[in-house]
Amino acid sequence: MNEKNMQEQIDAINRKLDLVLEEIQIQREVRTNLSDLSSDLYIVGKDMFGSAVSELDNAGVEIDGEAVKVLMLKIVRNVGTLNELFDMLESGYDLIRDISPVLHQLGLDGIKTMNELETKGYVDFVKESGKIIDNIVTHFSTEDVRLLADNIVTILETVKNLTQPEMLGAINNGVVVYKSLDVNNIPEYSLFKAARAMNSPELRKGLGFMITFLKNIAVESEKKAKKEKQ
Repeated sequence: MNEKNMQEQIDAINRKLDLVLEEIQIQREVRTNLSDLSSDLYIVGKDMFGSAVSELDNAGVEIDGEAVKVLMLKIVRNVGTLNELFDMLESGYDLIRDISPVLHQLGLDGIKTMNELETKGYVDFVKESGKIIDNIVTHFSTEDVRLLADNIVTILETVKNLTQPEMLGAINNGVVVYKSLDVNNIPEYSLFKAARAMNSPELRKGLGFMITFLKNIAVESEKKAKKEKQ
């Protein structure tokens, strides 16, 4: 080994020693800083504890050391439960944060819908509809409501039958005929004139309809009476 190679090795060793010494110095500074931080935290903690004790003493609060110890033991034993609780709180917060835009949009849509309903008059219609209920309550007694409840099926069946196409057509024909009549200028019929009118097919058909109608009403009344007796 020549002198040049030895010098290079010595220089390399010196550089490594410098790095080691530098790392040692950094660790010494870190330990010193940690020591200073521990001292400062100790002083701060001591002052905070002293202040807390003074405040509690001034407030007349007595601390049970045994109870505090039991509380700390419970906290230590339930660290897992506390972690789960915090996880649940975090999940709930994330859920609220995620659905907040949706709720905000729903609120805006609701306001827009209500504005459209108010513009179209639906809100005023609902307000005025309340008068209908007031009139019903005012003009009908409790007994009337009870009778309505007892007969609601019959009423609905009647309405259902009246709304059939053939019934609506018959009712509409009757209304059209009535509107075409001049009720203030109805001709008078004597018995002789009425007897002569009986020869017309229209009148005979009308009388046949009335007789058949009344007969069927009587039949239905008898059927209903028999059912009630049973």
